[in-house]
Amino acid sequence: MNILNLIGRNQLLFGQDISSNQQAISELVSNSNFLVIGAAGSIGQAVTKEIFKRSPKKLHAVDISENNLVELVRDIRSSFGYIDGDFRTFALDIGSPIYDAFWEADGDYDYVLNLSALKHVRSEKDPFTLMRLIEVNILNTLKTIRQSKEKRVKKYFCVSTDKAANPVNMMGASKRIMELFLMHESKDISISTARFANVAFSDGSLLHGFNQRIQKKQPIVAPNDIKRYFVTPQESGELCLMSCLLGENKDIFFPKLSEELHLITFAEIAINYLKQLGFEPYVCSSEEEARQFFNTNNQSLITDYKYWPCYFTESDTTGEKDFEEFYMDGEVLDLNRFENLGIVKSSLPFQKDKLNWFLSEITTLVEEKNWEKADLVNIFHELLPAFDHKETGKYLDSKM
Repeated sequence: MNILNLIGRNQLLFGQDISSNQQAISELVSNSNFLVIGAAGSIGQAVTKEIFKRSPKKLHAVDISENNLVELVRDIRSSFGYIDGDFRTFALDIGSPIYDAFWEADGDYDYVLNLSALKHVRSEKDPFTLMRLIEVNILNTLKTIRQSKEKRVKKYFCVSTDKAANPVNMMGASKRIMELFLMHESKDISISTARFANVAFSDGSLLHGFNQRIQKKQPIVAPNDIKRYFVTPQESGELCLMSCLLGENKDIFFPKLSEELHLITFAEIAINYLKQLGFEPYVCSSEEEARQFFNTNNQSLITDYKYWPCYFTESDTTGEKDFEEFYMDGEVLDLNRFENLGIVKSSLPFQKDKLNWFLSEITTLVEEKNWEKADLVNIFHELLPAFDHKETGKYLDSKM
């Protein structure tokens, strides 16, 4: 599967920037110790591989998913083989006291990269998953930053999202709040981050779901009115690594909006995807028609004429943003240092007392084991007065 062709491009976005900085990146990696948190997710795996292939002194990979860590190791061994450095994986929940014991037993890292996140807008559909999103995206980030400060880690990197710029959903707002905490903590430790576009075929994404639908002989469903920017898994790893190693304190890296970064709808990608597999889309007028396609006398359409059922719809679910943006009014940008990377240089304004209030409110709700989604939305609004939460009452779990 040629991912670049699927997303409307013919070359990797950061090739020139990686090439121009290859010596500096390789020297830093080969002389350093790394901890990658969330290493078994799509971006985490990409980052881990970018570090591994440059032969670090130490590379420890932590993730809550034991199975995905196994696949990460198999992938690395099959692609790159072995290194002289200390490469190990640990199936740990970073929010647990077991992880704290792991950290205390070692903690000898120059760079800590946190790629763990709850990334789905659908995670705000109920108050409990939403609180878990807050725990992962904000509280665990703050915890691991403070642990890194205690061990005098040289640099802390964590991943943000384009949805943190003028957020319209709770996921994006949680990352925006995370960025405010980064600015606060950066007075004691060097921190950088990255906002970037959708990672094509990342675990759990709509595009990743295309693979599952083909394997399970089910229809392809996609919105036809939402355009998005996409980066490949390799590009996501390169972006994070460059921000971590080359970014200055408080820098937020993002891909430049250029001719090389192509805007494309999910429906267009679905059509490209099916054509790469040798199929033509058979556009259905409803979910039911699409579901019944394989239950009716359409076998010849599949085997002889190579059609695959598709259902393309307009988006009407909570939290969908009409367009993507990587920075906001008032943020100072450096668009000259890299060819296809921009940097937000301004320090995001924060109020320390507001951040402390936020932590206190969230802690109280968790301790009382009683909260509604409205409670969390109100707390977010207090910290982010301009937060434009788009609530439609409908979530992606209610669609095919």
